[in-house]
Amino acid sequence: MATAAASSALPASGSASTGADERIDPKKLIAFIAMVFGMFMAILDIQIVSASLTDIQAGLAASSDEISWVQTAYLVAEVVAIPLSGYLSRALGTRNMFAISCAGFTFASLMCGLTSSIDQMIVWRAIQGFIGGGMIPTVFASAFLIFPRSKQPIISPMIGLVATLAPTIGPTVGGYLTDALSWHWLFFINIVPGILVTIAVLVLVDFDKGDKSLLQHFDWVGLLSMAGFLGALEYVLEEGPKNDWLDDHAVAWLALVSVVSAVIFFYRVLTAHIPIVDLRAFKDRNFAIGSLFSFVLGIGLYGLTYLYPIYLAQIRGYNALMIGETMFVSGLAMFFTAPVAGKLMTKLDPRVMLMVGFLIFAYGSWQMTSLTKDWDFYELIWPQIFRGVGMMLSIVPITNVALGTLTPDMIKNASGLFNLMRNLGGALGLAAINTLLNDQIDLHLARLHESVNAANATAVETLNNMTQRFSDFGSAAPAMALKQMAMMVRQQATVMAFADMFLILSVLFVGLAALGIIMKRPKPVGAGAGGH
Repeated sequence: MATAAASSALPASGSASTGADERIDPKKLIAFIAMVFGMFMAILDIQIVSASLTDIQAGLAASSDEISWVQTAYLVAEVVAIPLSGYLSRALGTRNMFAISCAGFTFASLMCGLTSSIDQMIVWRAIQGFIGGGMIPTVFASAFLIFPRSKQPIISPMIGLVATLAPTIGPTVGGYLTDALSWHWLFFINIVPGILVTIAVLVLVDFDKGDKSLLQHFDWVGLLSMAGFLGALEYVLEEGPKNDWLDDHAVAWLALVSVVSAVIFFYRVLTAHIPIVDLRAFKDRNFAIGSLFSFVLGIGLYGLTYLYPIYLAQIRGYNALMIGETMFVSGLAMFFTAPVAGKLMTKLDPRVMLMVGFLIFAYGSWQMTSLTKDWDFYELIWPQIFRGVGMMLSIVPITNVALGTLTPDMIKNASGLFNLMRNLGGALGLAAINTLLNDQIDLHLARLHESVNAANATAVETLNNMTQRFSDFGSAAPAMALKQMAMMVRQQATVMAFADMFLILSVLFVGLAALGIIMKRPKPVGAGAGGH
């Protein structure tokens, strides 16, 4: 699609902009802020339970295998809802779609907090993820449908900040709530804001009208095949690293379900009169490459949000609250970078801004390649600052470049696909990171075992010193010293594996940054593009 299409990507009427067109309607702005807050709750709930799973497990008397489903059920359901949201938003209208999503999410949050068994929790978390997932792409689409392009430097950083900040501070918020109150408040905290957002949307949102005739042609086969494709894929990516992938019967069967469902889904999408997901947006070069950037950004966003806490817990022995406080540095960096990113949108080519953001992101990851077992809060400050700054400078132009050249009738579906790519990137990234991390730990462990032997004078001296320290335990001292040395070797292998993961991510971010060169430049955001 030509760059000239950018001038018609946002206005509903296609008329030339006027002074009134360029003004932000206060009612629309308040309505949009309410929607952004609803999106914040939905994204926050992906990670808010991650630091408190042990407390939830104890409260529900769940097994270690069952408790992981508190997070997995939400992710599986959400990944199905996100692409579906474009179709439902066109059929129901933005107001009805968002209000139903927010009200349902709020009720499911209440039920999650009240549940007394792990089975009930899993069901309500799935409902919470499915209903809440519709809020996320609706906000992205609304930003491009209701505001003129000249106001995107204000709007884009707002939604970019929420999309990246919410999962980053999720463990922090969860740790504080669980420590101060109880794990039930991880869910109860959504109730009052959820009610207020639902009311605000019903009263203030009048952006568009739904086309209920679309519901008469609803493609149930397409929906079921999409659910089988994405839901089973999410399960395989979540559970595969823990269960030796296809060696586990459940993972193998669901991988087959995902493949078969994918074939049916793409056939329906390409042949149905009104497909449940419209893939035409991928014909636009900017959207296709922007979605790839969003995919890799998901790897960085969720992958690093996973790696930092694992390092702090396993190597440094931090509890949930200490991990949350350490991770909050990235959140602060994002918060203070958001207005800068908005300003740069009016000054820089968004492709340059995107490339710089990914390179800063890569530099923050590269700094972590020097990681040792002694790195603490202060050693992690600058890598986290670079991570936060790079993330914020990346997501703002990615959104603008990917969605900014599409026509209004394509925005809603495209927004769902754009957000889906970020979530799939996170899921695939976590699966790859888990698998590679375990492989690298085994590799480094084998190499260290080869060097730490009786022929190594330093190793022998260290072992003798440890044995001497345990001399009060008599004949058990040599065995205790040997066990401690084995633990030290494994810890060192784990730290080396973490450094490898950060190196791989650095190379990935640098490599992708080069793709920005082949993207088309959208119409400058400072130029008039029509109002809504």
